[in-house]
Amino acid sequence: MKIGSKDFRTSGHTYIMGILNVTPDSFSDGGRWNDRDRALAHVETMLKQGMDIVDIGGESTRPGYTPVPIQQEIDRVVPIVEGVKQNFEVPISLDTCKSAVASAGLAAGADLINDIWGLKYDPALARVIAQAGVPCCLMHNRKEPDYSMFMVDLIRDVEQTLDIARRAGISEDHIILDPGVGFGKTHEQNLEVIDRLEELSALGYPVLLGASRKSVIGRTLDLPAEQRLEGTLVTTVFAALKGCMFVRVHDVEANFRAVKMTEALRQGY
Repeated sequence: MKIGSKDFRTSGHTYIMGILNVTPDSFSDGGRWNDRDRALAHVETMLKQGMDIVDIGGESTRPGYTPVPIQQEIDRVVPIVEGVKQNFEVPISLDTCKSAVASAGLAAGADLINDIWGLKYDPALARVIAQAGVPCCLMHNRKEPDYSMFMVDLIRDVEQTLDIARRAGISEDHIILDPGVGFGKTHEQNLEVIDRLEELSALGYPVLLGASRKSVIGRTLDLPAEQRLEGTLVTTVFAALKGCMFVRVHDVEANFRAVKMTEALRQGY
């Protein structure tokens, strides 16, 4: 899969997606990088630590978040996308579920759209992605965790997302799936979907796991966000063993090393 100017293998290796939240209120790093100079410095650091692609987000999606007006989100992300594009050779993922923000971000240089609502929030987003001809990461989400059979219902939801993508004209080889850890799921369901990632992979698309510092780790270990590194690394090892294409993480260097060691052990050298 080509993302920006870089070719990514869709199987056989797990790549590192570094998180760059340019927001004042993200659950783990809100306010740390929502200044252009600090954001670009952090991108440089993450690249040195092993990042393969950067994911830029201008709206916090933590539990209980307040939606950001479209123009405010554009104003947050576009200067950062432009700055990254001008200063670094790294593919850029834009984390948004809004078609207007996606259009502005793509015009500024974004290479991939990462949608936490799996094309179900803004009906126009699928067309924007298709017309731009860029890859997308489509996440599973629900407003409430009301399932009759959890994994069966989750797969059915994802198939609905895939149908929207196909009808809009998004290329099959431009789709990555995300199980949506921390979104529309109970604590137990978050643990279960990580354990059963291969059932999502069975749909035939590469998978991204985004569990970094999330509440599933915090509740399991009874730790605040800033102390969840070890728990995150376990989810990264799970992702690598189960063949995920990407892990989306805050702590790039530690997760890069965890993937490298896991893959060395799996390959036997």
